[in-house]
Amino acid sequence: MNTRKYKEGTHNIVIGQNVTSTKRQRAKELRQNMTPEEKILWQHLRANRLNGFHFRRQQIIDGFIADFYCHAAALVVEVDGEIHEQQVEYDAERDEVLSARGLRLLRIKNQEVNQNLDQVLVRIAKACET
Repeated sequence: MNTRKYKEGTHNIVIGQNVTSTKRQRAKELRQNMTPEEKILWQHLRANRLNGFHFRRQQIIDGFIADFYCHAAALVVEVDGEIHEQQVEYDAERDEVLSARGLRLLRIKNQEVNQNLDQVLVRIAKACET
C-alpha cells in the first residue's frame, strides 16, 4: 500500500505530478465507459496477463489521460477511434509531452483490435520488451 502523504485535492499517480480531483474523476468515468475496443484489449492486458507486464487503464500523465500505461516499460498504448482523425493537432501535442517525459507511444486503431487482436498483442508485448 502506498504510504505517501498528499496535499488535499491532489494525488500523485505518476511520480512528479499533481493530479486534481476533477482529473481523477474524469479518468474514473473513462474507466467506467470504455470503448468496446478498449474493453477487448483490457481483457488481455489486465492482471499482468501480457507476459507479466502490469498495465493501468486511463492513467493520468502530465494532465493527459492515457488509455493504457505500463510503467515498467515506459509505454503508453492508445486505442484510436474515429475521433482521433478530428484531433490530429491535439494528439501530436500530447505525444510530444509524453515523449518528453521519456515515454514511448504505441497507437493502435480500433479496426486493428477488432480484426487482428493477436497481432496487436504481439506488437504491445514487443514494445514492452524493448
